[in-house]
Amino acid sequence: MNQPAPYAELIATYKRAKAEAAHKQGLIKAVAAKGPKAIQAAIDTAAKAVKRRDSYANKLASLGVVLKD
Repeated sequence: MNQPAPYAELIATYKRAKAEAAHKQGLIKAVAAKGPKAIQAAIDTAAKAVKRRDSYANKLASLGVVLKD
């Protein structure tokens, strides 16, 4: 995957955000036994991570960079 060098940092940030979002989604299942407050906190955290990931994806798309998932 040959991407322009100026976007390398943004691409790396996107990939970290993508991994973080996937991890946070997995934590929802892990805290299921801890009760509704823990579940809601995990859902809120995961939603923020997904929003951050989508924000980086939109920035890359506006620059014309297409990443294959």
